[in-house]
This record gives sequence, structure tokens and C-alpha cells, in this order.
Amino acid sequence: MARKVVKVGIMSREDYQKRTIAMATGEYKRRKDEPKIWFESFKVLGEVLNNGNQELLKTIIKHKPQSLKELAELSGRHTSNLSRSLKTMERIGLVELTRNGRKVRPTVVATDFRIEFGIYS
Repeated sequence: MARKVVKVGIMSREDYQKRTIAMATGEYKRRKDEPKIWFESFKVLGEVLNNGNQELLKTIIKHKPQSLKELAELSGRHTSNLSRSLKTMERIGLVELTRNGRKVRPTVVATDFRIEFGIYS
């Protein structure tokens, strides 16, 4: 698997909202090299990339499960718990969930992370 670096940023919700409004009004143009994924704090980032979810990503890379049921067996986690975690990680671009009939196949999209602090002015 090719390694894909994802830049994530840390910025307060208030500053993120100001930045979003500035982008919408044309006052601010997003740089090509800045993160597309932003977290309100290290705490929130840590909740998504906690040890359990990191192990889950490693399991997906190593075993390439074809369904959530298979991933549940490999990881020892319940399917409902996996589904919640994976949907969160999909929403922010860390995994891709591909539907094939009733089965959902998880694929890791991001393998490496770079953190950038954002201070809006």
C-alpha cells in the first residue's frame, strides 16, 4: 500500500467559523498546502486517532477485510462499535467504506498524519 500523508489542523471552533465565512465572502483564499481536515483541539483529534482506532487502521491495512463482520472478528470489536468509528473516520477522510450489496468493505485512505496549528487573524 502506498503511504498517503494527510495534513490535519488544530483550530478553535470560533476561528474555524470566522475562516469559513472569510472564505465564503472571498476575503480569504485557502492555500494549497494547508489542511483540509481541522479539529477543535488535540483532545478531539486524540478521540478520533486514539490507540484503538490506530490499531483498527493497522488491522485493515494488514488483513484487507472484505466486510465489517470480518473486521469485527479480526479486531475483537462489535460491529456496531466499528460502524460508528469507521463512519467518523470516513467523514474526515481517513477511510473509505465501499458498499457491495449488504456488505461494507473498509479501506484505509490515510496512513500518515502531519499536524498544523491554525491561528486565524
